[in-house]
Amino acid sequence: MNTNRDQQQPKSTATVQGLFATALVLGCIVIGTTAQATAQQLTPPATPTLITPPVGNSAFLVGHAQGTQGYVCLPTTPGASTASWTVNPARPEATLFQSIFGNDFQIITHFLSPNTNPNAAAPRPIAFGNATWQSSFDSSKVWAQVVNSNSIPAGSDASCPNTGSIPCLLLESVGSEEGPTGGTLLSKTTFIQRLNTNGGTAPTEGCSTSSDVGAQRLVPYTADYVFFRKDK
Repeated sequence: MNTNRDQQQPKSTATVQGLFATALVLGCIVIGTTAQATAQQLTPPATPTLITPPVGNSAFLVGHAQGTQGYVCLPTTPGASTASWTVNPARPEATLFQSIFGNDFQIITHFLSPNTNPNAAAPRPIAFGNATWQSSFDSSKVWAQVVNSNSIPAGSDASCPNTGSIPCLLLESVGSEEGPTGGTLLSKTTFIQRLNTNGGTAPTEGCSTSSDVGAQRLVPYTADYVFFRKDK
C-alpha cells in the first residue's frame, strides 16, 4: 500500500506544479497585455462635445463596469414633509473588466472614498468623498467628478443608447495617487467618460414622505468607462 502511495505522489505533485505554472504564465500574460494596452492610444467612440474631453487628452484605457448605484431617501428641502431619492454624491460600487483572449479580467474597482490627494481642479472645501477608480494591478487611484454638469440623457446618442438608464458623463480628475510601490496606471488620468450606460436609475417608489427618509437602495447598472491622460 505504501509503495502505491509513493508511486502516485510524484504524479500528483507534477500535476499541482503544472497547474501552478499555467496560472503563473496566464497571470503574466494578463498583466503584460493590460500594460501594453495602456501604453497605446485607443480610439474611443465619437461623443457629443458636451461629454468629450478637451483637445490634448487621449484615451488610454477602457473598462466595462458591472455594479450598483446607491441611492438615499432625503427630504426634498430641509424640514419638508416630502422626500425623494438622491444620488449626490454618487455612491457607485462597481468592478471594471477588460476582455483578454475571450475572458473577462478585473482591472479596476469603482467606489466612493475620501480624496486624500486633491489637485487644483478639486472644489474647496474638499467633499467628504469622491467617485474613485483604483487599479487592480498597481493600486494607483484617481478621484473624479462631473465637469460642470456635463452629461447627456441615455438614449440621446449612439454612445449612450439605452433610454431610461443613468446619463452618460464627462468627469474630470480632482485628485490622484500612485500605488504603494509607485504604480501610475491610473494616477495620470485627466478625464473619464461614462458611456453606454444601462440601468442604474433611481427607484420609482419607496421615497415620497418624511417617514421614508433614510431608506437606501442599490440599483444594478453597467457602463463603459474610458480613461484619458494628457498627450506627451
